[in-house]
Amino acid sequence: MSDAGADPAIAVAIRRKTYSGRGGHVEAVRDLAFTVHPGETVCLIGPSGAGKTTTLRILLGLDRDFEGSVTPDPASLRIGIVFQEPRLLPWRSVEQNVRLSLPRPERGRPLDALFEELGLSPWRDRYPGELSLGMARRVALARALALEPRLLVLDEPFVSLDDAAASALRGVVFAAARRRHAAVLMVTHNVPEALEVADRLLLLTPRPARLVAAVPLATPKADRSRAWSEATRRDLAARYPDTVAA
Repeated sequence: MSDAGADPAIAVAIRRKTYSGRGGHVEAVRDLAFTVHPGETVCLIGPSGAGKTTTLRILLGLDRDFEGSVTPDPASLRIGIVFQEPRLLPWRSVEQNVRLSLPRPERGRPLDALFEELGLSPWRDRYPGELSLGMARRVALARALALEPRLLVLDEPFVSLDDAAASALRGVVFAAARRRHAAVLMVTHNVPEALEVADRLLLLTPRPARLVAAVPLATPKADRSRAWSEATRRDLAARYPDTVAA
């Protein structure tokens, strides 16, 4: 549940983002504006190549060559990021991988509660090569949560996991975010997954990415049955066929 009366965890307003190459200028994003509030889960959905990754790079402060603004400045905001691939250092233990994500002055602080929360306590001294993909993604999540983020950014973190592993990891991720009252922005192509976890959907057009619709999901998450999800997906596909597959 979001805290709608609070200041946004982040506000993004991208008037224009272009890339230059041998073929000329490519416009990736145009007039895309949205906010994410503390405690809110927002899912960003758009076709492949629409500009979602570009939007994330701008939001994270990795790309500042654009027209528009991100507030607060990403450099001043504690943002945890979980990518599609865990990106763990294979020569470092699980615990070392997590601690390396922290600012140097904080690397020695206790993390016992975090490892216990994510079911990683028995794995602290193991190396990435000894982990399943699902467990490696838990380590990536621990690395993001160790920062005590105000905003948790998830870039398709459940892709390529089987249904059972994805469901288990989703439960861990969103329970951890709720306990921290963190805002969550998740990029996904999986519309049923988004309908399961989101408070609001942001639907993007094909490139250049523009916001075609912001869809609040008023039905309580506990009441979102498979029939409700399928009916909602069909309705979205009928209204926004360029964004949501039929």
